[in-house]
Amino acid sequence: MSITLEEEGYHRHPLADKLRAGNTGGLLLIAAMLAALIFANTPLSGLYFGVRDTHVGIPGWEATFHTVGEWASEGLLAVFFFMVGLELKAEFVDGELRNPRKAVVPIVAAFGGVAVPALIFAGINLAWGSGETLRGWAIPTATDIAFAVSVLAVVGSALPGAMRTFLLTLAVVDDLIAIVIIAVVYSEGVNFLYLALTVVPAVAFWALTHCFPGFFSASSWAAWVILLPIGLITWLLVYSAGVHATIAGVVLGFMVPVLRHTKPGPGESHAGLAPRLAHRFSPLSNGLAVPLFAFFAAGVAIGGWDGVVSAFTDPVALGVVFGLVFGKTIGIFCSTWLLTKLSPAEIDRSMKWVDVLGLAMMGGIGFTVALLVAELSFGLGTEFDDHAKVGVLSGSLISAVLGGILLSFRNAHYKRLRAEEPDDAEAPGAA
Repeated sequence: MSITLEEEGYHRHPLADKLRAGNTGGLLLIAAMLAALIFANTPLSGLYFGVRDTHVGIPGWEATFHTVGEWASEGLLAVFFFMVGLELKAEFVDGELRNPRKAVVPIVAAFGGVAVPALIFAGINLAWGSGETLRGWAIPTATDIAFAVSVLAVVGSALPGAMRTFLLTLAVVDDLIAIVIIAVVYSEGVNFLYLALTVVPAVAFWALTHCFPGFFSASSWAAWVILLPIGLITWLLVYSAGVHATIAGVVLGFMVPVLRHTKPGPGESHAGLAPRLAHRFSPLSNGLAVPLFAFFAAGVAIGGWDGVVSAFTDPVALGVVFGLVFGKTIGIFCSTWLLTKLSPAEIDRSMKWVDVLGLAMMGGIGFTVALLVAELSFGLGTEFDDHAKVGVLSGSLISAVLGGILLSFRNAHYKRLRAEEPDDAEAPGAA
């Protein structure tokens, strides 16, 4: 979602503008991940794991007492998912995904990108593993939205905007599928009372954003003082219900109006409240929420060379790596190709099939939900859990490098096209 609101009187702050840039957010995310790995595998590991595993919560509310790492995963990441919800709704209402023939392609690609990695993991563990290791079949099914989109931002400044939309939609649907898997396969039950209570603040959020969009657009404090607390209540009820709390962020993002309900005045755009909230909250997401989440989620004690050897002789790690690197690429690319050949659906004209291949490779960046499923499958701190996490980190790194190299070449190609045809910012070019 392109945010260009300065002409409508928005105050600009240099630091906030820097944090809104995709490249800055991606670099902060990668730096946080590397810092976590360093902390977890040096003499500082005691301090790192001590902080990460400290339990905090609301006094008197036992259900809220969880570790700092868990709060970072399900709490801070909800801010990013809110931004994702805003952007996706904008694309469906006033963007590339208005065309059903285009919208269906990344959705089907996401299902292919879930099925094939799961089958690869299951095949490897049926051949060399056991019934216990098969419990991890869902680990390589999820694409990490934050990492994949951030890597794309770092290597793809000149790539067509449709590529980011494709990857974003694919990753969101992919993670939603993984969350459904968690709820069905790994969840111990949903508290339907809390789930029902969630409707109250959610409806209030919808009513306020639809009935008073002008107030929240014009006021610099109302979104923080009124909407943010309502969002926190919604998130807390979803979390207490036993549903992955980041879903609350996506739902609230989809409730915000994208377009004005009234005719814009002279010098005003037709944009609604959604781009304005994205403008206000993106520094919080890019500069604080996502990097802190990455720092607490990425710290895995590898155990030196012996730990690496032990991990990669385990079918769990092998299944995760092959599932992420090969399963994601094959599943996403082949399902996209088959859909466009067997139906009227089509990829965006600004994209080429080599671009889709690069995005399919990027789909193998599995991190957040993958690490969560590993813990749910084998138990935190067990040998299989550690090996699965080594597989997640290794497979994600390989996918990021391979996809990043291919897309960096494509990025250079599109830069050349733009230099030759400066008036055509989305020139598709020949592959």
